[in-house]
Amino acid sequence: MEHIDGGVLTPGDEGYDGARAVWNAMVDRKPRLIVQCASRDDVVAAIRHARENDLEIGVRSGGHSIIGHAVPDDGLMIDLTPLNRVRVDPQRRRAWVQGGALLGELDRASQPHGLATTAGNVSHTGVGGLTLGGGMGWLARQYGLTCDNVISFEVVTADGRTVRADAEENPELYWGLRGGGGNFGVVTEFEFRLHPVAQQTLVADLWFTLDDAAGVLRGWRDLAPTVSRAATLTAWVGEVDGEPRVSAGFVWIGPPEGAGELLAELRSLGTPVAERTSEPSYLELQRMDDDIEGHAYRRYWKGHFLRDLSDAAIEAFILRGSQDGHGKALPYASLQAYGGAIADIPDEATAFSHRDALVEFVAAAKWTDSAEDESRIAAARLFGTSLAPYSSGAYVNALTDEGRTGVQRAYPPEKLARLIPLKNTWDPDNVFHLNHNIPPSGPA
Repeated sequence: MEHIDGGVLTPGDEGYDGARAVWNAMVDRKPRLIVQCASRDDVVAAIRHARENDLEIGVRSGGHSIIGHAVPDDGLMIDLTPLNRVRVDPQRRRAWVQGGALLGELDRASQPHGLATTAGNVSHTGVGGLTLGGGMGWLARQYGLTCDNVISFEVVTADGRTVRADAEENPELYWGLRGGGGNFGVVTEFEFRLHPVAQQTLVADLWFTLDDAAGVLRGWRDLAPTVSRAATLTAWVGEVDGEPRVSAGFVWIGPPEGAGELLAELRSLGTPVAERTSEPSYLELQRMDDDIEGHAYRRYWKGHFLRDLSDAAIEAFILRGSQDGHGKALPYASLQAYGGAIADIPDEATAFSHRDALVEFVAAAKWTDSAEDESRIAAARLFGTSLAPYSSGAYVNALTDEGRTGVQRAYPPEKLARLIPLKNTWDPDNVFHLNHNIPPSGPA
């Protein structure tokens, strides 16, 4: 292939196995070529080579796709990790972030200036995948989703052109890139809006037995519509020291006034068996789950948006797809509150959908022994199925192997009616199909 500023790896090369390894250890595919792109021109060359040689294209930023879309078996992986520069203009409150940067790199560049933008909950996630799918994080209720804070995109298209997409230039592509996933091209640079963010935060978790959990979660649910935008309510169900437990809590970013009041309201909902509060810096908060969500684990997810959290949905959440909520192989699951600035933006303003969600639910199985694959996946599917009757849709970044059905849950008909013509325009041959795919309407 033509000159590459970065490097090219093939099976047997030193570094090849490390470059093809991604977050989910279940993904063990072997690309024919891994192009480690150090420039925009490298991305152009990689796309051209793949098309000339009829190779499937996968695009890696942070490699956190649960299904491993970045790794095409016998195809060409566009590895963006060398493209990880972040440049910040604190006066204009802007950040320019290359397509292979991780969230932690964005946070570390912006926080010395007291600035940040919504950037997920795990610092080793890639900026690219998170943003293109929407991008939930602890700042979303104050400042909107990650995609809501993109001012412009630099995109390499399926035919090797480089274009800019913003509110004035290619505005329809700009609309689709904010939530439409990796369907329309390879983003080599994002321009983000930054916001003043407090250095200190408060994280609170109150743990309850299964017997007490339903009443507590009903009270937690009733707080969600009116709670301060500085707070993101959280809930969790899983095992603690071998016992099933449910937590109700929140993450607070902002002036401390009001945080203590919210904590007192949570405490009034029931008597916890344990309580944990901490006051990490914002950077520490962004890294808190890095080990729990670390690499080298086998993983499987199921997720839903819920517009309402009914008593029946709460009961299903507590039981985890089981008869009584007990079982060491059951997945853990979380609820994270939406609303606030997320819901302020009209649904039609971006490709991201379901802005009316009250909470996002994710059931996550994590294990290390491949002999458990079948049972762990079955348990996660059962848990997801138990919440499905209460679902109002799905978050594209939480989809796994649902295929077209999952895409239809992520994007309602009116969004697909706009996304498909956009795909026809920018990728009519469906070159970028290793994603939660929106196929063109033509023969491809």
